[in-house]
Amino acid sequence: MKRRTGAKAVAIAAAGALLLSACSTSTTGGDGEEGGGSLTVGTTDKVVALDPAGAYDNGSSLVEQQVYPFILAYKPGTADLNPSIAESADFSEPTKYEVKLKEGLKYANGNELTSSDVKFSFERQLKIQDPNGPSSLLGGLKSVETPDEQTVVFNLKRKNDQTWPGVLASAAGPIVDEDVFEPDKITENQAIVDGKAFAGPYTIDGFKFNELLTYKANPDYEGFIEPAKTETVQMKYFSDANNMKLEVQEGKIDVAWRSLSATDIEDLGTKEDLKVHKGPGGEIRYIVFNMETMPFGPKTDEADEKKSLAVRQAMADSVDRQAIASQVYKDTFTPLYSHVPDGLPGADEPLKSEYGDGKGGADVDKAKKALKDAGVKTPVKLNLQYNPDHYGPSSGDEYALVKDQLDKTGLFKVNLQSTEWVQYNKDRTADSYPMYQLGWFPDYSDADNYLVPFFYDTEETPSFLDNNYRNKSMNKALNAQSSIDDKGKRAEALKKIQGQLAEELPTLPLLQGNQIAVSGKDVKGVDDTLDPAFQFRLALLSK
Repeated sequence: MKRRTGAKAVAIAAAGALLLSACSTSTTGGDGEEGGGSLTVGTTDKVVALDPAGAYDNGSSLVEQQVYPFILAYKPGTADLNPSIAESADFSEPTKYEVKLKEGLKYANGNELTSSDVKFSFERQLKIQDPNGPSSLLGGLKSVETPDEQTVVFNLKRKNDQTWPGVLASAAGPIVDEDVFEPDKITENQAIVDGKAFAGPYTIDGFKFNELLTYKANPDYEGFIEPAKTETVQMKYFSDANNMKLEVQEGKIDVAWRSLSATDIEDLGTKEDLKVHKGPGGEIRYIVFNMETMPFGPKTDEADEKKSLAVRQAMADSVDRQAIASQVYKDTFTPLYSHVPDGLPGADEPLKSEYGDGKGGADVDKAKKALKDAGVKTPVKLNLQYNPDHYGPSSGDEYALVKDQLDKTGLFKVNLQSTEWVQYNKDRTADSYPMYQLGWFPDYSDADNYLVPFFYDTEETPSFLDNNYRNKSMNKALNAQSSIDDKGKRAEALKKIQGQLAEELPTLPLLQGNQIAVSGKDVKGVDDTLDPAFQFRLALLSK
């Protein structure tokens, strides 16, 4: 049995602290090397939920990385995984991944952290399967065993699953306190904050939903990342990136982290007291097709699979990615011609040769032929939805240009609408949008993470997209590639998967971007966290 101590007393104290700390945005400096001082970081990435089972978005993941413990963690500056709350972690057999936890681990509320919490965390993800959660990452997990309080054995469905270590460090990997979190439903934000169910480098000291979040350094942190260099970090949430730009320019916030417009980044780079930081870009942007409600989908009055595919293909022939990257994003993004971004092992560019002019550009005549051959009457009405706040202020310009490109072909008539993120994320999984904008920030640095969460879809493990794309051959191919330990053979398998996706087009990839942050020149550690792991670690920041 686990020994529980102090949870109620801490929760009562936390309720009072929440009211007191949620009003301050002090950026008083201090000697960050000694773990003192404070920083304020701004973002437009809203939080969907503090419960890891109910969120799979960048804003929520940012919080999770600061406050929850993980079995494995990335070494800053690399994509190398290391044990974090584990003493060791490795395959004991081809389908068994064994973890030995450190002794004496505990949450901020005093509760012990043992193998029981690990088992609870993964099993509740699979049980809840929230449509906005990351349970799709756990498709390779069969069961979890806990021989003793320090040992966890993950029984996997695939031999030598090369992706499993990455999953343990992903959005599906936070280890939550089983005495605070509900076993079969999403736990409310306030209950998590009041319960002090944290064991990361920071705890949450105050939380006003999507307005202000106050982090306090956790003195009991036992993970791989070094202890927080700054005692207090306040995360300020902006609904308007223009206001965030103004505040970093005036020194009211120390760091602006996602998402400023390309024009704003260019302008801020000219300011003497500011620095623009750039890191490896694993972010992608794409259009999702709801395979049932898009034009000619099974739930429409004119259902026709051949015509539905032709519409997707004609759109792929018509978009000019380079124009979007240059005109809207000032080349801080680059064209993306695959479902896997350039630079990862196994990445290919089948969309470049298969659609448009064969060189990456648009070809209206080819689009016209695709529709004509399928018997599609033009113009085709497209209801296209985008989000104005989550992916930065340039999304409006991006999708206005996409609309303009499609409309000018004469083959389409685009009805463009927008919805703010929190509602948008609910609507998209409720079949509300026939086609819509999404972006992706990887959980781990592997092509698998751009494929399995989107396109592996079963009754037991629904995909994150939840766009009614379910293909048995795709599921089989995705399962197989993760068990191939020969790098060359795995790369070939990944290329075949990308080729199939290019033919079927459940999504239309558009752009690949960089990680960009703007800070005062007195802020240290920003470049250290803009690395291939794609995790923004507040614990590394100081001034």
